[in-house]
Amino acid sequence: MAKRKQNPVLCCNQFSVLFLLLLAEVIHIPERVEAVGAPVKFLPGFQGPLPFELETGYIGVGDSDDVQLFYYFIKSESNPKSDPLILWLTGGPGCSALSGLLFEIGPITFEPVEYGDFKPAEYNGSFPSLVLNPHTWTKVASFIFLDLPVGTGFSYARTSEARQSDDLQASDHAYQFLRKWFNDHPEFLRNPFYVAGDSYSGISIPIISQLIANGNEKGLEPFIDLKGYLLGNPATFHGEYNYRISYAHGVGLISDELFESLKRNCKGEYFDIHPRNTQCWNDRQTYDQMLGGITNAHILEPKCEFASPRPQKWIGQRRSLDEMLYLGRLRCRFDWEKISYHWADDDKVREALHVRRGSIGKWKRCAGDDLPYQKIIGNSIPYHANLSVKGYRSLIYSGDHDTMIPYTSTEAWIRSLNYSIVDDWRPWIVDGQVAGYTRTYSNKMTFATGGGHTAPEYKPVECLAMLRRWLSYQPL
Repeated sequence: MAKRKQNPVLCCNQFSVLFLLLLAEVIHIPERVEAVGAPVKFLPGFQGPLPFELETGYIGVGDSDDVQLFYYFIKSESNPKSDPLILWLTGGPGCSALSGLLFEIGPITFEPVEYGDFKPAEYNGSFPSLVLNPHTWTKVASFIFLDLPVGTGFSYARTSEARQSDDLQASDHAYQFLRKWFNDHPEFLRNPFYVAGDSYSGISIPIISQLIANGNEKGLEPFIDLKGYLLGNPATFHGEYNYRISYAHGVGLISDELFESLKRNCKGEYFDIHPRNTQCWNDRQTYDQMLGGITNAHILEPKCEFASPRPQKWIGQRRSLDEMLYLGRLRCRFDWEKISYHWADDDKVREALHVRRGSIGKWKRCAGDDLPYQKIIGNSIPYHANLSVKGYRSLIYSGDHDTMIPYTSTEAWIRSLNYSIVDDWRPWIVDGQVAGYTRTYSNKMTFATGGGHTAPEYKPVECLAMLRRWLSYQPL
C-alpha cells in the first residue's frame, strides 16, 4: 500500500530531530549502586495475605543518589520467569504510580462504594477496603510501578537542588533506576522488556526507550532486552489540545456555528493561554459552558461534582431496571480519589509498604503544580520515528470518549510518521462485542481506540484482552 502524505504541521525538521537525539546521547550514566527492596506480604484494608508477590523499595539516582525513587514490583501471576517485564509510569507529570496500580491495571483496587455512602469531607474514621482486581495486567506480565519524577508519590529528594527536574532529567533518572534495579534482580534480564505509561508519560516513555536502546548499542551493562513500548492516551506534541474543538464538534458537544466561529476567530489556537482577540475569548467561554457538565475523561460518564450538593443514596429506592443496572456500577472518581488519600496517609499502610518515615508529608495522587518540574520537550514524535527505524514494537491506545487528549490528535501524529498501513481500520472484538477500532502500520506500531482517559479505568476487560493479544504478537 502506498505511503500516506506527510503532515508538515506535525513533523519536526532534521535539526530538531538531531538535537533531541543528541540530548539523549549525552545524559550521564552513573556507576552501579546496590538497590534495596523488601517483600510486602500484607496490606491494611486487604483481608489475609496478598495472593501475589509484591516488593517495594527505593533506588537512589542522580548525584550522590540524592534522588530516591520509590517503586512497587509485582510478579506476573502466570509465569514470571518468562513473561514480559514492564516498567509503568503514570502521567501528570507528578501522578503517583500507585494511582495506576490501584485505579487502572494493578492486582488490587478499592472496594466500590455507592455514591453518597462515603463522604470524604465528613470522614468518619472507617478504613478503606481493598479487593482483588480480576482484570489486572499482572495476569500476563510482571510490572515495576515507578514514582517518577522526584517528588511524585513516595519518591523524594535529599536536597532542595535534587528536587528540580525536567523531562530529560526524569527520563535519565528512570534509566539509571532500571540499570540498578536489574543489577539487583538479574534473574529478569532475559525477560522481554517494555516501557509503558499513560497521559503525560507520552513524553517520557519514548525518551526512556531511546536511552535504553542507546545504552544497549554502546554495550553498557546490564543489557536490557527492550522489545518496545506501550502508551495510553499519550501527550505527544505541543498543540494537540487544539484537537479538542474538532473532537467536541464531531461528537455533538458543540454546535456547527460555535465550531466555525472558533476556527475563524481563534485562528486554530483554541487553547492559547492568552487569546488573540475578544471574539476568540468569548467563543472559548461558550465552549467551556457547553462542556461544563461533561466528564472530560469520559464524555459518557456521570459528572459527580456536577450533581446535587446532597448526593442521593440509591439503595432501597424504586427505579427502572435499566437505571438500577447503571447506578449499581456508578463510582464517583472524586470519592475514590479521596479514599486513596486516607489509605496512603495511614501510618500502618506506609509501614507495610516500607515507606521511609519522615521522607514525605501528605501523599498526593498527582503532585501537579507543586513540583519544580520543567516541561522542556514539546514534541516526542522524533523519538517515535527513531525507535521505529530501530525496529521496536509499539502499542498506542487511545480512549475514543476522551476530550483531554482526543484520539484524533494521536491519529494525526501517527499519520505524520508516514508509514504504510499493514492492517487497515477495523473493529477489535472482545466477548463478541466491539471493544474499539484498530489499525497496524509497517513500523510495528499498533493503534487502538476504546474507553476514556485512561482506557483501562473504563474498559478493564477489553484492555486486558488487548494487552494479552499484543504481547503474544497476535492481532487485536
